[in-house]
Amino acid sequence: MENGTLRGWMEPVEPFLGPLHDVAKAFTGLTGVPVDLPAALFLRARLTGLPLPGRVSAGGSCHLLETADGWAAVNLARPDDLAAVPALVALLGGTGTEEPHEAARRAAAADVAAHAQLLGIAAAAHGSARGTRAPVRAERGGAASPRGPAGLRIVDFSALWAGPLCARLLGAAGARVVKVESTTRPDGARRGSPAFYRWLHDGHESLVLDFASGAPAEVVAEADIVIEASRPRALRRLGIHAEEFLAARPGRVWLSITGYGRDEDRIAFGDDAAVAGGLTGLDRAGDPVFLGDALADPVTGVFAAHAVARSLADGGGELLSLSLAACAAALADSR
Repeated sequence: MENGTLRGWMEPVEPFLGPLHDVAKAFTGLTGVPVDLPAALFLRARLTGLPLPGRVSAGGSCHLLETADGWAAVNLARPDDLAAVPALVALLGGTGTEEPHEAARRAAAADVAAHAQLLGIAAAAHGSARGTRAPVRAERGGAASPRGPAGLRIVDFSALWAGPLCARLLGAAGARVVKVESTTRPDGARRGSPAFYRWLHDGHESLVLDFASGAPAEVVAEADIVIEASRPRALRRLGIHAEEFLAARPGRVWLSITGYGRDEDRIAFGDDAAVAGGLTGLDRAGDPVFLGDALADPVTGVFAAHAVARSLADGGGELLSLSLAACAAALADSR
């Protein structure tokens, strides 16, 4: 990455990166694989020519709205989100001619986020996830002998950025990664930068399956590690149960990445999750602005890779639950 481009993205974020540097070094200590944090955090922005963020995220979909008592992030990442904006304004007591930022000023940040989430829009009150949970939660099952990722089979059901980055790092440590996609719902990252997608999935096998056929459960049965970013009930409908996977063979690892934890139904993307965690900068007026590009995504990917490597070194047999918002909060809380 060019020095000028790197400097512009790194300078606002660097004060928060102490914990992430520690996690990356620990991953290297366990696997021998160095983590290129600038590439992990900012390669997508460089490849796509994204502008530095402000009140609007680098990708352009997430907006910081001033509220009656603070700030909230509302992420209009999908066509359905944009279509739901009039309903959001109405829920906030606005008129048909008002913009969301106008209606939000009369409401509490928590209410703005709650109304948006009710409509299926990823949203969060600023700092609402700070102090609510650890970045990594582990439920231990049957452990085996300590080992590293080399030679293990990873089945990766995740999409977009956090899970695939974790898989990339573990693949660099010698794991065999099989990326699994649905015939009806391919990875949304395919619609973005082809070069970035290739970088994330370099050297990985690809399987596109009919999820209604029972084939995903058969693929999981052959795995040592599963990476997923789905609500638990969605996988159970496919006959895939994390607890059964772990019980079937000692030493396996199941990694679950969600916005706010496996027990939460709220959705999240990288920018709004970063705001939930309080991982934001300040403008000259002292008001929050976005940092980086969907920053909670790559931050969580690095945390996740270390969590899996650490679990394997301890014998595995764990269900690891990572939250985008909690990983962002871990960096915000370090200042």
